[in-house]
Amino acid sequence: MSALSLHKKIEENTGLLIFGILLVSSIGGLVQILPMLGHDAMEAATANTRVYSAVELTGRDIYIREGCSVCHSQQIRPLIAEVERYGPYSRAGEFVYDRPFLWGSKRTGPDLHRVGGKFSDDWHRVHLIDPRAVVEKSIMPGYPWLAKRDAIQAGKASTKLRALRRLGHPYTDEEIATADAELVGLKEIDALIAYLQMLGTGLSEDISI
Repeated sequence: MSALSLHKKIEENTGLLIFGILLVSSIGGLVQILPMLGHDAMEAATANTRVYSAVELTGRDIYIREGCSVCHSQQIRPLIAEVERYGPYSRAGEFVYDRPFLWGSKRTGPDLHRVGGKFSDDWHRVHLIDPRAVVEKSIMPGYPWLAKRDAIQAGKASTKLRALRRLGHPYTDEEIATADAELVGLKEIDALIAYLQMLGTGLSEDISI
């Protein structure tokens, strides 16, 4: 049977076509997944990677709630163009405490994985309230309500830390006990800025690419 005849037979037989798709997909999946199962580097945190503080975790939840990951990715690929624009490419160990991952798949705005420390808190504050005040041609919408809502309204941080500890995040009893108090007096915009300022800070200082 020629390859063309086999191809035609598979296309005309729905059951055979589905079986072929599942077979090829399974092989492709195994080729990608199996090598990683015994790779400790996929589970080990990079040198400076740490768990999120109560304020940063609250900011991360606000980031998710406001849909920031729809327009911004958090993964820098090992390509020259991306490294030159955004900084060192992302390592797997930098995401061990991310639940869920916020890698994203679209860049209407720039990648944010190395934005931590790139701009001042004041810059972020103005940018979040009125993006065009600092980036003239920005198409990003403003989020002025974040400066009015109390951070504690985003949910009890202690409950979140306690749940994450059950999943293996090394939070201490003291960190959980003081989590809610850390949010007192802060607005949601403060928490979001704290989260943005720690993004991409999990690499050793001697790693430049």
